[in-house]
Amino acid sequence: MDFGMGRTLLQSKIQNLKSKIAVPDTILKTRLPGGLLLLTEQMPHVRSVSLGVWLKTGARYESGEQLGVCHFLEHMLFKGSPSRSAEQIAKAVDALGGNLDAFTSKDTICFSAKVLDEHLPAILDIMADVVQNPAFPEVELEREKRVILEEIKMVEDTPDDLVHELFFERLWKDHGLGHPILGTRRAVRDMSRSTVVEYFRKYFVSENLLVSAAGNLDHDALAREVRLRFEGLTTGRIADDDKPPQINPGVVLRNKKELEQVHVCIGIPAYAIGHPDRWAAYVLNVILGAGMSSRLFLNIRERRGLAYSVFSSITPYRDAGALTVYAGTALDNVDEVIGLILKEFTALKAQPLAPEELALAKSHLKGNLMLSLESTTSRMTNLAHQELYFGRFFNLDQIVELIEAVTAEQVRRVAGELFVADTLTACVIGPLEGWKLKKEQLVC
Repeated sequence: MDFGMGRTLLQSKIQNLKSKIAVPDTILKTRLPGGLLLLTEQMPHVRSVSLGVWLKTGARYESGEQLGVCHFLEHMLFKGSPSRSAEQIAKAVDALGGNLDAFTSKDTICFSAKVLDEHLPAILDIMADVVQNPAFPEVELEREKRVILEEIKMVEDTPDDLVHELFFERLWKDHGLGHPILGTRRAVRDMSRSTVVEYFRKYFVSENLLVSAAGNLDHDALAREVRLRFEGLTTGRIADDDKPPQINPGVVLRNKKELEQVHVCIGIPAYAIGHPDRWAAYVLNVILGAGMSSRLFLNIRERRGLAYSVFSSITPYRDAGALTVYAGTALDNVDEVIGLILKEFTALKAQPLAPEELALAKSHLKGNLMLSLESTTSRMTNLAHQELYFGRFFNLDQIVELIEAVTAEQVRRVAGELFVADTLTACVIGPLEGWKLKKEQLVC
């Protein structure tokens, strides 16, 4: 079977779609003087606007004493500027009837807000101040350390989160993608103001920032406002070393006798976010465990009653990815659950898909995609993600056509490429009571 020919044809189809369907005229892009990029999508049928300021750095670029610094920055930028205290920022946003939020990922830090369209200039003024002029008060820094340490404890007390964190730490050992976004307890306790300030000054420069907005807005008017409020931004950009991670497959077991269930995460390296086979991989994931009619849900929960929660997911980055399966079950059932997961891996490689199963998976994927883009916040996020990872915009028609182009044989080929026993990693936490799992048992 010529897998190379199948991939060549798919790459050709993607290239044809790029040239065939234009970017909608509701989506505009402007590079402002100094290098700051503005992306907008006009949605005239709504009365709100979602605004995001994105920093092109994240937890993957931290090391040593900096572990957790991006997440720390996310917290600290809301703690006041020379012209506004933390309380004044909160009251000003509340007075607009809007909300202000932020998150940190492995690749980015995002500060976002959602307000009525008439309040866009006001919220932009607040956000521009927050991300350019943080005061980093020492008393707030020490207080926020305690908050983040409690956040770390919360993850450790949430076994389905913790088992995934341990999985990535093992799979991408000694690489930034394997680091916890929150940092470690020691790194957070030892975080100094100078470390935070130094990281901020290094990365918060014009070409490292992107502003995206979606809603009832005028692009040119917003461009003028953004240019005015960010004219003092330091120019330049930082080119980080983006070496892809080396995989380190194996088994991690952690005995936590206070838990009622055993929590299992089994996975393999998968495609990077821009890989030409990504849509076949997403269809594969839906069939495996991303819905109530998925194979894992039906075989492990519905037919055997071995777990309440069982699902699969794909986590892609610009240079790496992973497909994981999670299940929570009783200790007596762990071996059977793991065996059923591995059995599905093998079946997807060996057996052709029924046309009905493929059609159902595509319909599920398209429906989820369309529903996920109904709000201004999701549209604003989608604009930024496509620019950050692809440098261009794929409209919904293009994406739907790419999903429809996936064939049963492509899904089978992708399963054969991904489900390789030597690359399997398993993390298991819970009241293990001497239960063991060896790497040699992970066979598919």
